[in-house]
Amino acid sequence: MLTSKQRAFLRSMANGTDAIFQVGKNGVTPELRDAVHNALEARELVKISVLDNNLLGAAEAAEMLASRTGAEIVQVIGNKFVLFRRSKTKPVIDLPAAKK
Repeated sequence: MLTSKQRAFLRSMANGTDAIFQVGKNGVTPELRDAVHNALEARELVKISVLDNNLLGAAEAAEMLASRTGAEIVQVIGNKFVLFRRSKTKPVIDLPAAKK
């Protein structure tokens, strides 16, 4: 579970990046899930765009992909959303410490 400070940190990191995946008219397919899973393992933070011809909104697509990949939703704005998941092999992003 991300704290608001960690979420803000991740939002600032994602601000300058482009979307690397698009959810098209087929929705969240197993191929897209696998590609996002691999990208999360390598990058830990991915931005995804939802095309206008999709029946799902960005929030629904974010929920589906987050639950299927074990990621957390960082942000949903318009037709884009950002997912984060800590890498199991080599962590890339150093999050601010959570207060206890």
